[in-house]
Amino acid sequence: TAVARARLLLRSDGGTLDDVRVIFRQEPATSGGNHFGSRLVMARDGHVFVTLGERFQRDTAQDLSKHYGKVVRITRDGGVPGDNPFVGRGGARPEIWSYGHRNPQSAALHPVTGKLWTVEHGARGGDEINIPQAGKNYGWPVITYGIDYSGARIGEGATKAGMEQPIYYWDPSIAPSGMAFYTHARFAEWAGNLFVGALAGSHLTRLILDGERIVGEEKLLGSLGERIRDVRAGPDGAIYVLTDHPEGRVLRLTLKPL
Repeated sequence: TAVARARLLLRSDGGTLDDVRVIFRQEPATSGGNHFGSRLVMARDGHVFVTLGERFQRDTAQDLSKHYGKVVRITRDGGVPGDNPFVGRGGARPEIWSYGHRNPQSAALHPVTGKLWTVEHGARGGDEINIPQAGKNYGWPVITYGIDYSGARIGEGATKAGMEQPIYYWDPSIAPSGMAFYTHARFAEWAGNLFVGALAGSHLTRLILDGERIVGEEKLLGSLGERIRDVRAGPDGAIYVLTDHPEGRVLRLTLKPL
C-alpha cells in the first residue's frame, strides 16, 4: 500500500496527472491480498490521515514496528509530524497515529469537531465506528465483538483494560464501506447525520448522532439488492452512492417532497 501525490492538469479533452511522487509506503512490504484499508483524509491542520488494514495478518495490528492495522498521520510531503504519538519511541513507526485496527474502509472528518472518524470491518460481526485518538489502541485482534468465520472465538473477549471501545458496532456485520457526514441545509431531516455504505448488508445506513453518540439508525436502499461501495454528500445537498457491481452505478438520493 502506498500514497502518491500529483498535480491534476485539466484540459478541455480531459485531464492528466503531472509530477507524480510516492510520499508513503506501508512497511514492511507484503503480498497479502486482503484488508487494505486505504482511505485518505485531509485534516484541518494540513496533515494527512491514512487508514491501513492488517492485510489478514491479525497480530500485526498490535505490532508498532509495522504499519499494518494502523491509522497513520503524515505531512503532505510524506514527512512525520513532530507531535505524532510514537515519534522517538524505539521500535515504533513514527507515522503511526493509532493502532489495533482490522480493516478501516471508511474515514471522514467530523464537520464540527474536526476529529477523524473511521468505520472498520469486523470479522463475523463486530464492525466498528471509532474516533481514533493519538497513541490509542483499538484492540484488534485482542478484543472484538465479532467471531471468526469458522465460529471460533477471537482474542480475549470484547473488553480489556488499556484498549478502546468503539462508539458503535454492528453484529451481525454489514461490511461497511464509505462514509459521509451530511452538512448541507437542503434537507433539515438529515442535518448532522452520518451515512455509511454496506456491502454485506446491501444497503445505505443513515445514523443519527447526538454529539459523539449514535442514537438512531435507518436502513435505506435495501430493496435495490446492491452492495454499496462508497457514499458522498454532494454540494447540491444530494447524497451520492457508488454500487459495487460489474456494471456499477452512481445513484443520486434526495428526500421526497412532503
